[in-house]
Amino acid sequence: MAGLYAVWRLARMLPITHEAGAIARARDIDRFQQFLRLPTEISVQHFVIDHDWLARFVNGYYAIVHVPALLVFMVWAFARHRDRYPHWRNGLVAVTAGCLVIRFIRVAPPRFVDELGFVDLSARFGLGVYGDVGTGVSDQFAAMPSIHVGWAAVVALGTFAMTRSRVRWIVLMHLPMTVFVVAATGHHWWLDGIVAVLLLAGGLGLDTAIRRRLR
Repeated sequence: MAGLYAVWRLARMLPITHEAGAIARARDIDRFQQFLRLPTEISVQHFVIDHDWLARFVNGYYAIVHVPALLVFMVWAFARHRDRYPHWRNGLVAVTAGCLVIRFIRVAPPRFVDELGFVDLSARFGLGVYGDVGTGVSDQFAAMPSIHVGWAAVVALGTFAMTRSRVRWIVLMHLPMTVFVVAATGHHWWLDGIVAVLLLAGGLGLDTAIRRRLR
């Protein structure tokens, strides 16, 4: 996992990572989502901006919760549910590797599509996780798929599957909350999250099939 995440961070430095076509693909996704009659991401942002505390919350949630939640989940799963840990670890590897490959199809986030009118919440409230385009630790033209949503799905669904504690219902909300947050901040399209969840489902399904075959 550490190796995959390191490659994820370094991949933006490869010569095949360019901005060409990223905005056009973003507009195509927007049109496709309108065809599906999905709510627009900008409508979600308008809702949170109307409530200053909520705008601050989603901005902070995006910046702070993503990685620590995954680390806590992995340590907990390894320590308390060692028998089921490999299945979810392999699912995590699958979704991360899938995101790493698909990222080379360049897609801009909603906030980069000027006509949509997104506000940069990190500039307004601080806690920015990205610098200028081409700088910083993450590639802003790798919006598809959303690794935020993919990892949140591992945490939420993995916890729900491994424990019967009532706390699992609270942790389960991490997934829809992350989907809401990435849309409200303008960092991802709905489809970015959908693809990430499908990658996880495929990885878990493949892991299950291989284990059955080996048995």
